[in-house]
Amino acid sequence: QVQLVESGGGLAQAGGALRLSCAASGRTSSSFSMGWFRQRPGDEREFVARISTDGVIRYYADPVKGRFTISRDNDKNTVYLQMNSLKPEDTDVYSCAADPYRSSTSIYSESRYSYWGQGTQVTVSS
Repeated sequence: QVQLVESGGGLAQAGGALRLSCAASGRTSSSFSMGWFRQRPGDEREFVARISTDGVIRYYADPVKGRFTISRDNDKNTVYLQMNSLKPEDTDVYSCAADPYRSSTSIYSESRYSYWGQGTQVTVSS
């Protein structure tokens, strides 16, 4: 079993920055691809970013390209999401997720991921 805990959320002004962290425990996450998703109550979960096991291959949703950066430190079992140039539209609950298995399911689909954190709130004021 893997436990994921997000932190770093909070209130930021438009144009500001936040850095989210996702700490894994219970089993090493170094062999897992990791992703970030965001969601508002009543809405479907939206893909944000994904990083490969070695941190080399990265994917981003179009709305965050050029503004957000996903990274990982496998020695610390931690994945990060650096969010720059924040917009009010970025206001959401952000969750990290682990993808430990090979699958034909799209990497952009939440069903691809086996483990999820509880989420951290990000609020961006205009």
